[in-house]
Amino acid sequence: MRRIPCGTFRMGSAKHYPEEAPVHRVTVDSFWIDDAPVANRQFGRFVRATGHCTVAEIPPQPEDYPDALSQLRFPGSLVVVPPRRPVDLRDYSQWWVLLRGANWRHPYGPGSSIKGLDDHPVVHVAYNDAASYAASVGKALPTEAEWEVAARGGLDGAAFAWGDEFASGGRRMANTWQGEFPHWNLSPAALARTSPVGSFPANGYGLVDMIGNVWEWTPDWYASRHSDDAPKACCIPRTPRGGREADSGDPHHPRSGIPWKVVKGGSHLCAPTYCRRCRPAARHAQPVDTSMSHVGFRCVVRGDLP
Repeated sequence: MRRIPCGTFRMGSAKHYPEEAPVHRVTVDSFWIDDAPVANRQFGRFVRATGHCTVAEIPPQPEDYPDALSQLRFPGSLVVVPPRRPVDLRDYSQWWVLLRGANWRHPYGPGSSIKGLDDHPVVHVAYNDAASYAASVGKALPTEAEWEVAARGGLDGAAFAWGDEFASGGRRMANTWQGEFPHWNLSPAALARTSPVGSFPANGYGLVDMIGNVWEWTPDWYASRHSDDAPKACCIPRTPRGGREADSGDPHHPRSGIPWKVVKGGSHLCAPTYCRRCRPAARHAQPVDTSMSHVGFRCVVRGDLP
């Protein structure tokens, strides 16, 4: 783990997506954060020690999803299946598939495995899976503010974790989509999906894969915008914890009753032609019950290490 010092930084961005605004000052206490996302090897140890069964491995119960089609009530998770030609980028069903039997052990369905992927970030973990792992090792999930200040690596206000240019000196700095999304990926096969943690340079705090590879869970409830900046220095929020659970659900499907958490960092699916969220300030809403092939997590310890 790496220690992030106490301090005040400018959180958010006014130059990209509306949910990242406004830029506001936030103070965080010092904490320790994993230098990489939790990998399959670590998650496997946790499962063997505790018998934990992930959300993706449990059939959805009718009482929890009364409006769901009966043929969709099977254990599985969302997996990207690239189409063979350009598609309407407004319709994510063109590349996302709810796949029966997809889970952390079988990231691309029953015929796949994590053999040879011990050092890749674990995926297909819902929020409770990530929180359960963190609790089992005496840690927690980082708040959005903690995650963002750590991702910035000491570069307060920079667009990316390494500076203001996406490709620093022409060098690829994170595992992100190369080519036309979602049908044409120019990345080598080893980087077309998740990549081994640490395949790209660390940021100024010595943290790898804060940007790209996989989105990472935080415990903060999602809100469609940040709070306004404090009018005075004495009013700057200290280690804020996001919005309210009651306000975090999908406004287009209010009956679903599924709240959203904030995920951070972007993933290997972020492409300049589609998703420019591979930045510290970027944020996205993720339903707490939903696991996907590009969402993982890392942990923190607040205060001193045991």
